[in-house]
Amino acid sequence: MLFLSALGISTLVSMLFGGRAVAGATAPMALAIMIVLVVAGALAVSMRRVGGPLGDVVEAANRLAGGDYAARVREHGPPSLRTVGHAFNSMAARLESQDQLRRQLMADIAHELRTPLTVIQGRIEGLLDGVYPRDDAQLSQTLAETRMLARLVEDLRTLAHAESGTLTLQKEPTDVAMLAQEVVDTFAAEAAERKVAMELRTPGLLKKASDVPLASVDPLRVREILINLISNALQHTPSNGRISIDLSAATDRITMRVADTGTGIAADELPRIFDRFYKGSTSRGSGLGLAIARNLVTAHGGTITAESVPGRGTTITFSLKTSDEGEKVN
Repeated sequence: MLFLSALGISTLVSMLFGGRAVAGATAPMALAIMIVLVVAGALAVSMRRVGGPLGDVVEAANRLAGGDYAARVREHGPPSLRTVGHAFNSMAARLESQDQLRRQLMADIAHELRTPLTVIQGRIEGLLDGVYPRDDAQLSQTLAETRMLARLVEDLRTLAHAESGTLTLQKEPTDVAMLAQEVVDTFAAEAAERKVAMELRTPGLLKKASDVPLASVDPLRVREILINLISNALQHTPSNGRISIDLSAATDRITMRVADTGTGIAADELPRIFDRFYKGSTSRGSGLGLAIARNLVTAHGGTITAESVPGRGTTITFSLKTSDEGEKVN
């Protein structure tokens, strides 16, 4: 652009003052040169407007590729490049968030695995040193710790797949009412031992088998959701308390509600109970159960919410879509 501008100016000066202009041709030629100069100037301005923002995006992309997830670009220039800049900043923000989550996950995993491994190691060393008697009781306690560790590892694997979007659901038309009853029966002995009344209420769903709406879900994953919710409810419900599991159906959705009369959750803790590894003031678990439940519900395209009143109990509600008649389930 500078070369064309200089060439045009020198030619114009030569024509006007060099005395070589042909009579009658100087004015049209000068006009043509002026047009060329204007076009060249406009092109230069346009290239500057495009080249500057585009260069900023390229520079930020190189920084991002080098691991600088805080790289951002100023959103300026033509509308199309402002859109590119905004998309780049959104992508960089997501990558930065994922990197922070990855680092936090590694720290959380190391922290959660340390406790059961330390207990197992200490117990085995005690057996070898003669501190603990080498009998079935000690071996049973050690086995219980290894089972707890295996459950924690499996929970971590499930959570990792769910959060990365690689969790595979084996969906099939499922009688959720029957599935819920099976889970409740599983906890019946523990509830009786804790003197906690537990009841599954399915109004209008179990009048006859043909009335039960089928849900296109992964039955194993839905069972896992219910197990986590009921297990949490049992842990926080005192003796002579009550846990109720309500199952209701709408046209295209099944809703399940697990309510207890336990200690409840403080208002400042309630928004965080679905975060992984979050433990409330009275929690004794790993902090993964509700996080897994939320991710499994979300994977099914459903929603899950929590309500609680300290001293009166907690209610967890989640909903799942039902399959239409004749729906093809993959």
